[in-house]
Amino acid sequence: MKFAISYSTPYYGADPDRLIAFAQHAEACGFEGIYLPDHIALYPGAKVGGFEMPATLPYPDPLDCLSFVAAATQRILLGTGVLLLPYRHPVVLAKRLATIDVLSRGRMRLLTVGLGTLPGEAAATGVDFASRGRRADEAIDVLRLLWSGGAEGVSFDGEFFSFDTLVSFPKPLGVPQLPIHIGGSSRAAARRAGRRGDGYFPGGMLAPHERARQLDLARTEAVAAGRDPGALEYTRWGSIDLPAERVEGLAAEGVTRIVVGSTDPGNPFDEMSRFAERFELGS
Repeated sequence: MKFAISYSTPYYGADPDRLIAFAQHAEACGFEGIYLPDHIALYPGAKVGGFEMPATLPYPDPLDCLSFVAAATQRILLGTGVLLLPYRHPVVLAKRLATIDVLSRGRMRLLTVGLGTLPGEAAATGVDFASRGRRADEAIDVLRLLWSGGAEGVSFDGEFFSFDTLVSFPKPLGVPQLPIHIGGSSRAAARRAGRRGDGYFPGGMLAPHERARQLDLARTEAVAAGRDPGALEYTRWGSIDLPAERVEGLAAEGVTRIVVGSTDPGNPFDEMSRFAERFELGS
């Protein structure tokens, strides 16, 4: 089992000293990676499920934050949970992600993308909310095409994006393409993970039978797409006070990575250290 940790920017904001201290402590503890959330813009009345999000919650850009973290760390992998893919142009995003990967010496490897649930956020970025799933599918294809393309250039003609003989450098470090994990709590997200993802990272409060159904759906879609279902990583959220027997249960469900978050925004470092000791992360 792999263990990563989430840095909650709505609690911590964009304090550079706190971000670096958190990332360096996570690395010293032995966590595999650090994840940051994403929202481009909020507005009064914005709701996720039944929860109304205060419009003043700070959400600094996760990729800028991860670049900052990369410069102050050596080993920890960089992740998003989740990056709102439909609201970013994939040609620009391909360059940004490859640049972070090169500058971090190959650590931009926990990219998780999702669709977003706020119609106002879609409207503010000029995206039709109803089409964001198709747009995300196309964006994933564009990212991979640009990363794998050579000096002769690549072309694409889709519903949302189109270009001829385009060349994008730098490339991800040492790999043809960066892994792309799919986030979301719907069966559509599970299907997308099977068809296009390198991993599936469901969130939300799902019943056990629905979680199992979605994982099975992802694997079935992978087979239908001619992909290896066994290569699909399965990431889940967990609490930082997670007992060992719960980890064993998650492993039995096929989970390959657990991402935990601190329950003490005032002092997360002791919690992180205790978790690392309990699961011997540094050994």
